[in-house]
Amino acid sequence: MQTSLENLGSLERRLSMAVPVEEIEKQVDERLKKLSRTLRIPGFRPGKVPMKLVAQQYGPQVRSEVIGDAVQKAFGDAVSEQNLKVAGYPRIEPKSSETDAKNFEFTATFEVYPEVVLGDMHESKIERPALTIGDAEVDKTLDILRKQRRHFHGVERPAATGDQITADFLGKIDSVEFAGATANDFVFVLGENKMLPEFEANALGMAAGASKKFEMTFPADYHGKEVAGKTASFDLTVKLVEEPHLPEIDADFARSLGVADGDLAKMRTEVMANIGREVKKRTAADIKNKVMQALIDANKIDLPKALIEMETQRLVQSARADLEARGMKMEQFPIGPEMFEQQAQRRVSLGLIIAELEKAHGLAAKPEQVRALVQEQAESYEQPDEVVKWLYSQPQRLSEMESLALEDNVVAWVLAQAKVEDKVVNFDEFMGKSA
Repeated sequence: MQTSLENLGSLERRLSMAVPVEEIEKQVDERLKKLSRTLRIPGFRPGKVPMKLVAQQYGPQVRSEVIGDAVQKAFGDAVSEQNLKVAGYPRIEPKSSETDAKNFEFTATFEVYPEVVLGDMHESKIERPALTIGDAEVDKTLDILRKQRRHFHGVERPAATGDQITADFLGKIDSVEFAGATANDFVFVLGENKMLPEFEANALGMAAGASKKFEMTFPADYHGKEVAGKTASFDLTVKLVEEPHLPEIDADFARSLGVADGDLAKMRTEVMANIGREVKKRTAADIKNKVMQALIDANKIDLPKALIEMETQRLVQSARADLEARGMKMEQFPIGPEMFEQQAQRRVSLGLIIAELEKAHGLAAKPEQVRALVQEQAESYEQPDEVVKWLYSQPQRLSEMESLALEDNVVAWVLAQAKVEDKVVNFDEFMGKSA
């Protein structure tokens, strides 16, 4: 087999290859003979079908299969011989048959993985958030928990911010209804931004039984492209206005949080512990995000377009599957590759860098680390032992745990190399930002 390699760019390569036509014809002949032994055609006994007839009916298909196999083998052999690390899939193109009748010539254009030369992390700066958790944070958390357990009572007055409204509405653009324009007994809370601000502003001040006509212009960047930037007319009828009532912080409230005896001091202790766990979790996520960005900043590498395209498509498919699982329609929330390209670039870059760090510094996940992560995830279920068994029986899930353990090792290694500074952050801002 004849091969030659060209560099078309920093990562793009082209292999030119040739397979003797004689070999292809020999393979075609062998496969057709093998096929003829079992082929059943009306008017002929099994194994007695004339080779000429077999070749007429099945020759083109068999030849295509033989050429495909020959190309695949030739490419695989050439890649091994040249010691190439192919990224993505090659683009195979046949050459003109006029150049050499004795050989089937073709080219394979593809990208190779970049050489990752790890940068020095000693100059990288990582700010580690430091939070104070005290009575004030417990009080704020209890306020949030009260709001989560609020209930509503009907009122006769005009609707105010914070009230819950039950309404019917009908929207039209140029006198024609559009997708999502109609709803009956639709419930929303003023001020929670479930509806567009202009819609809520028109509902504000309406009492139960009131109706109203108004026009509203959708934002130019609205997710529903068919209405984005357009002006719609709405008929709105408010059927019920209800004001919120928060539960008192008493023994019943404590019991609703899982404190069986209703002891308020015990409740506060448990809330404090829960806050501590959440802060620890979010702090770890914040640090990991900063470490990963520091790795990208310190390790500038060329990224294969093929890997970015593959990762982009994977993210698109995942997002679409998530929408479908939530019962949402693709027409209302169109998802395209352009939405995920930057995220894909980041993930591909980190994948290459982390793989090199794992190899260079022995950061591979240890079995006991994976086990600890599996146990931690299983603890949130009623039968953790059964969940552990299930996770270990699912290769994909276990692979995800191994990846998380590897990332934890990478974070620990970077923190040991970089300049780490503790920075006091505002509790509300940090918890809100990381939510």
